[in-house]
Amino acid sequence: MRTVPNGGHVEPTDATLVEAAARELTEETGIDLSQVSAASSAPVYVEYGLVPARPRKGEPEHYHLDLGYAFTTVHGEVGRLQESEVTGAGWHPLDVAERLVGSRIARAICTPPHAN
Repeated sequence: MRTVPNGGHVEPTDATLVEAAARELTEETGIDLSQVSAASSAPVYVEYGLVPARPRKGEPEHYHLDLGYAFTTVHGEVGRLQESEVTGAGWHPLDVAERLVGSRIARAICTPPHAN
């Protein structure tokens, strides 16, 4: 079993990166956006790396920049999943989420945003 956060790409209609992350969260999991809030307006992680070619999808080898955002909720319910993108979704307590996707989740929630 492989567990990863949902994701996507920035669209021309997205005004900010966190807005793009929120849109993707809603599209892929069916969560009502009014029931969630971003843990920070800054990414909780930034990763850059080589993505192997995927001939079945017509994608050559390329580099990819991932910006991860964390969202919190009190009553957000998972809605209708975009099954072509997501096979399952759920909210987990921080300790469980950390076991599933790694320590970057804890850093997202426990580290205060940087002052400008």
